[in-house]
Amino acid sequence: MMTDRNDLVFADTIVDHVPGNAPGAREIGFEIAEHYNASEILFANLVAGRADKVAIFTATGNTSYGELCAKAAKCGNALKSLGLVAGDRVLLLLNDTASYPAVFFGAVRAGFVPMLINTLSPKDLIGFYLHDSAAPVAVVDAEYAALFDRETIAGTRLRTLIILNGDAAREPSSIKVLDGDRWFAQFPAELEAAPTRRDDMAFWMYSSGSTGRPKGIVHLQHDMAYTADSFGQYILGITESDICFSVPKIFFAYGFGNSITFPFSVGASTVLLAGRPEPGAVLDLIERFKPTLFFGLPTLYNAMLHHPRIETADLSSVRLCLSAAEVLSQDIFNEWRRRFGLEIVEGLGSTEVLHIYLSNTREQKKTGTAGKRVPGYEIRLTTPEGAPVAQGEEGVMWVRGHSNAPCYWNRPDKTAQTMREAGWIWTGDRLVEDADGFFTFVGRVDDLIKVSGQWIYPVEIELCLSDHPAVRECAVLGLELPDRRMTTKAFVILRDGHAASETLTRELQDHVKSKLLPYKYPRLIEYRSDLPKTGTGKIDRQKLRSAPLVA
Repeated sequence: MMTDRNDLVFADTIVDHVPGNAPGAREIGFEIAEHYNASEILFANLVAGRADKVAIFTATGNTSYGELCAKAAKCGNALKSLGLVAGDRVLLLLNDTASYPAVFFGAVRAGFVPMLINTLSPKDLIGFYLHDSAAPVAVVDAEYAALFDRETIAGTRLRTLIILNGDAAREPSSIKVLDGDRWFAQFPAELEAAPTRRDDMAFWMYSSGSTGRPKGIVHLQHDMAYTADSFGQYILGITESDICFSVPKIFFAYGFGNSITFPFSVGASTVLLAGRPEPGAVLDLIERFKPTLFFGLPTLYNAMLHHPRIETADLSSVRLCLSAAEVLSQDIFNEWRRRFGLEIVEGLGSTEVLHIYLSNTREQKKTGTAGKRVPGYEIRLTTPEGAPVAQGEEGVMWVRGHSNAPCYWNRPDKTAQTMREAGWIWTGDRLVEDADGFFTFVGRVDDLIKVSGQWIYPVEIELCLSDHPAVRECAVLGLELPDRRMTTKAFVILRDGHAASETLTRELQDHVKSKLLPYKYPRLIEYRSDLPKTGTGKIDRQKLRSAPLVA
């Protein structure tokens, strides 16, 4: 339950967060009633007569809109029976199955606040999330139940653990453990929406925690509808006949919009993959369910292009491929287009804004850029001190739109740093806008490395190395040497037919020297068979940074 202090901080933060007031909201014609509950994204499909239509395709069976709404109502009624009060948090640690949207929408409809948690979270982080949120209930898949042991839950407010999709673990003495599949089934299949307002809390996501403890990112009841009216309509052009397949998972803001918000907002269907997104499994589902919209990450597209089945894969059903979260290399773009005749549409977004706010389109695109401003969002670039920069000059990006998170939970210092005046979010990303309105990502404000007195941006070196014919995938980091000097190190996966050698190392370094300023070449290169990935599919730079220094 919220403390009085958090109630006050939260209320103060969202005073100006009212739909329809900002230019972005007027641009897309976004209007929403004062009394609104985000579960209408799903339940409106019953009113629209889609009860019998397939909402979710999975390898183990499909779920109709009618079945999904009934399951969500049962979940909401079950949670209410636990004596929760409005605004109580419900931690979700779930794989991408039909249970995820059912529990999510059930909790929201009942007036509670689900928290979407990365399924790769270790026990230490699970304990942190429970302490930070004061969540009294957690709903988890059976394979994660062992994380909630006595040590993890000690001192938290967790009192009920609900386990889905498998046998319940041995019950800790201090809390109640329920077999969720059986328990939910006992409750009514209808539920009236809680009397929430459009600016009430709806759900949380957590930041990756790459620069410290993760931050609870608060989103409001109307935020999903806003992204549907902006990115869903203006970039995807999504309709009821579409089938979405997002390889990035639901707990990831990018995957959440792709798998839940956009398809359910128009009565389309979604394909869910519960397990690891191995290229073979992804290709199986594409060929079986024939998605029309396919969402990935550069690392996924790269892995698929190197899978043995890629030359015979059938993607003829797909009308649009999208990518975000990392910079897409020209090489991956070209090879994907050569194989499938499909151009990957690249964009840039963040969890704080819930989805993508810069994007290319099929009609307006520049490879290597993050695209243009998505309708419904305002963008500005400034110096680090906040002064405007001229077009063509590098600046720090600010973004404003009505899906912006109003605050980080219980982190007033970080909220003040990021959520600035008049609804603007200071992203910390450095970009350049060209004369045609396309924005190119340069790097992060905090990722500059000073080597031999010169500033270096690692992403610039990564893109350069990726253009070399021997390089399949790479990451570049700044590392501190024993004598406290900084240096750059590249971690490189080679393409088939290329072998690591001192000669190749010199060739790669010379390649960077010839394409960029000479001082930007990577001083160290380590060859690897793979690179560690986070739960969202990004390269895990923290793990790379902690690896022993190898020349």
